[in-house]
Amino acid sequence: MRLLPLEYAVRNLGRSPIRLVAGVLGSALVVLLVLAAGGFIRGMERSLSVSGNDKNVILLGAGSEESAERSQINMSVPVLVAASVPGIKSRLGVNYVSPEVQMALLLKTAEESPDDLQAVVRGVTPAAFLVHPQVSMTEGKPPQPGAYELMVGRLTAIRLGIDDAQLAVGQQLWFDHRAWTVTGRFTAPQTVMDAEIWVPLTDLQIATRRDTLSCAVLTLDEATFEDVSVWCAQRLDLELTAIRESAYYAEMLAFYRPVRAMIWVTAALIALGGLFGGLNTMYAAFAARVRELGALQTLGFPRRALVLSFLEESLLIASAGAIVAAICGLLLLNGVAVRFSMGAFALVVDASVLLGGLAAGLGLAVIGVIPPLWRCLRLPIVEALRTS
Repeated sequence: MRLLPLEYAVRNLGRSPIRLVAGVLGSALVVLLVLAAGGFIRGMERSLSVSGNDKNVILLGAGSEESAERSQINMSVPVLVAASVPGIKSRLGVNYVSPEVQMALLLKTAEESPDDLQAVVRGVTPAAFLVHPQVSMTEGKPPQPGAYELMVGRLTAIRLGIDDAQLAVGQQLWFDHRAWTVTGRFTAPQTVMDAEIWVPLTDLQIATRRDTLSCAVLTLDEATFEDVSVWCAQRLDLELTAIRESAYYAEMLAFYRPVRAMIWVTAALIALGGLFGGLNTMYAAFAARVRELGALQTLGFPRRALVLSFLEESLLIASAGAIVAAICGLLLLNGVAVRFSMGAFALVVDASVLLGGLAAGLGLAVIGVIPPLWRCLRLPIVEALRTS
């Protein structure tokens, strides 16, 4: 089959600079949208998957397996499980068992501020740093019990919707009609804890008037998950259930499956709008080149060769747009923090997201060029040559 040289498609790109720029920008916008959707979903998945540790087990109140915030367990559970289940990890006689209270609270940046900020607050003891090794201090010091102090995560300001400077060490947040001083900042990369506020356990219990825990998190050493699960089943009086921390966050990820589906549907609909816009552009461009198509067929080039040449043009435009979008995605989207109900997480534009965006751009190029080209090539050669 006689083919048109690639140089022909490349030269044709410069015949209409406006169409070239419009095609590149259109392709870039569609690919950037796909990258944003993919980065959002990838960031959410990584945040919830990295948060869980396969060696950690969470003890929750029976019937509250889906949310630690709704769970309530007895204050004695951490001590009892550490004494009753051999093989829990320990260091220098300190057991890796962390009693915790997790809840959503309304805070203020100042006592007279009319705006309430919804925050995810975790009441902890020093043992929390043992069972959550992802957490590390970056500035200041941990809060001390009885001093109305707290520490904030790297993405807490994003979760609250305020400027990061308002959570600097030494600043204050108000709740329970008291000023709580920020004494430290921590980071827990790619986990939900990165957007939380940590408060001494006893201080949070006093402020919220509760005498129970939300959960107890323990780290296994020689013990197995079955050992902990059997102990919970034996202690009917405590009304406990055990769940692996990784399984807990996997269930959270499953809970957000409809949200992820909605994001993909929205991206697909907007991409479809971009496709129809591209079709209109292609129809207008090819309608002006019908005589050219007829002349090429007169010179002996088969219609398949014309399809391939014009497909090369479309792919070159789409590739340029996809490259522009990939660069913008890496520079502007990757690492951008967004809020969601459990806190905040950073968009992740990794290799798989980039590959998906590039594939979407090239797919739209193929789909967008075939219908108008097919309509134009259906004309008889004589009629095509008479077209003005």
